Amino acid sequence: MKNTMQGLVNYGAEAHSVELREVPIPEIGDDDVLLSVQAVGVCGSDLHQYLGLQSWKVNYPVVLGHEFSGVIAKAGANVRKFAEGDRVVSETAAVIDPSSAYSRRGLYNLDPKRLGFGYGVNGAMARFVKVPERCLHPIPAHLSFETAALTEPCCVAYNATCGNAHLNPGDTVAVIGPGPIGLLCALMARIAGAGHVVVIGIPADAHRLDVAKQLGADTVLGAKGENVVEWTRAFGDGFGFDLVIDAAGVSATLKLALEIVRPAGQISKVGWGPQPLNFSLDPLVAKAVTLQGSFSHNWPIWEKVIALLASGRLDLTHVLNRIGPLDDWHGLFEEMHSGRIVKGVIKPT
Repeated sequence: MKNTMQGLVNYGAEAHSVELREVPIPEIGDDDVLLSVQAVGVCGSDLHQYLGLQSWKVNYPVVLGHEFSGVIAKAGANVRKFAEGDRVVSETAAVIDPSSAYSRRGLYNLDPKRLGFGYGVNGAMARFVKVPERCLHPIPAHLSFETAALTEPCCVAYNATCGNAHLNPGDTVAVIGPGPIGLLCALMARIAGAGHVVVIGIPADAHRLDVAKQLGADTVLGAKGENVVEWTRAFGDGFGFDLVIDAAGVSATLKLALEIVRPAGQISKVGWGPQPLNFSLDPLVAKAVTLQGSFSHNWPIWEKVIALLASGRLDLTHVLNRIGPLDDWHGLFEEMHSGRIVKGVIKPT
C-alpha cells in the first residue's frame, strides 16, 4: 500500500492557509486503530482556521477535520472492543491525560492537556486517520456514514441545550445564531420538549432562518430586521426567555442574551468569540441569571446522540445539505461560509 495520501492541511495562521498536500499515512500504536474515513463534516471551527479567525492554539501544520465516521482498516495489538471492518464514529479528544482530575471524573473534554483532532493532532480530512480506541463508538448498519459524521456537532448542541443548561419541558428557548450549532441547539430544544423555540439571526441569515422553521422553530427573528428586544417584551408575560443559547459568540449577542433572558433564567454560551465584552454585566447580577459556558462533550452524551440519530428522532435531513469529494473542499467551505448551505460533508475515499 502506498505510504502517503492526500490530506487537507492547515499550514499557517494567516487566512486561507489551507491546501491539499501529500501527507504520510499514520502509523498506529498498540491502543489505536487506523480508520478508513468514510465521511467528515465541515465544522465552523474548520472555517475559522481557514479564515485565520480562530481563538485557540493550532499545531501547524495539521490535517483538518474532527467530525468523522469510518471503517476500521487496522487495529492495534491492545485493541479489544473493536475489530477490522467495524463501522464507527469517533470522539474528538485525541490526546488527554488519563490521570488528571477531570479525566477521572469523566470530564476529559475539560482536561487542560486535551488536544483535539484537526488543530492539536492530525484530523480526518484525509483517507486515513489514527484514532485511540477509547474515542470510538459503534454505529448501526442502517445509520449512514454521512449522518454519523455529524454526531459530534449534535453532541455539542446536546451539551449546550440539555447538559450544561437545565431545560424543562414547556420552557421558552431563544437561540441566537442560526449557524450549524445554533440550528442543532434549536432542534435539541424541540426534542427536549421546549414550549416555544425562537431562532434569532440577521438579514444575511435569511436562508438559515428558513431552515430553522423546517426544523420546528416556532418563531424566527432577524431576517427582516425585527427588533428582538421589543418582540420579547410583547411575548408571553413579557419577562423574557427561560433559556437563551448564545451560539454566535460575538459580544453583541451576549449583550442581547442578557436583555432577553427572564429573571432567574439561564444563558448557555456555546459560541466562541475573542472580542472584549465592552458592556456591563450588571444585568446578569440584577436578574440573578445563570451564565453557563458549554464546551465539547463526553462519552454518555455520544451514546445518547447516536441513539437519537439511529432512532430517527434526531433528523438531520434539513441540516446535511451537500456531500462532496476531498478535492471539492474549497467549494464546500465557501458555501458554508456564505450560508448557502448549513452543513457540508466530505468523502475522502
